Amino acid sequence: MSNELPAHLHAEILRLSTAGDVSASARRFEEAIEHYNAAWALIPEPKTEWNASTWLLAAIGDAAFLGGYKGSALEALRFAMHCPDGIGNPFLHLRLGQVLFDQGDQDAAADELARAYMGAGAEIFDQEEPRYFAFLNTRMQGIVH
Repeated sequence: MSNELPAHLHAEILRLSTAGDVSASARRFEEAIEHYNAAWALIPEPKTEWNASTWLLAAIGDAAFLGGYKGSALEALRFAMHCPDGIGNPFLHLRLGQVLFDQGDQDAAADELARAYMGAGAEIFDQEEPRYFAFLNTRMQGIVH
């Protein structure tokens, strides 16, 4: 099975996700999630087989995290790990680690944040709240930023 969607379906998913990106950029996260969810609904089953699932779930997880919908973020980011190239994607590991940290699951958070760090370096934390990198620094000896 190819991991690429048919062109007409991919175009509609891109249109909806672009609308979601515009809303997210304007910090209208609930609206962004609605656009992303509409795009998600178009992805055929099994959803874990498609490349588009990975980036779309990353967008949903990001908007949900930034909008304060941590349960939705956790669900999207965990599901993304089962999609093509989800495991090993530094951004997905970063957001998942942040959500887990915020929910008090420090061991799982440390694991995910370490994966983000190992995949992208300290720079991945540059635009994030400093508390996440500070926490990681307590778990990984010798990293500096």
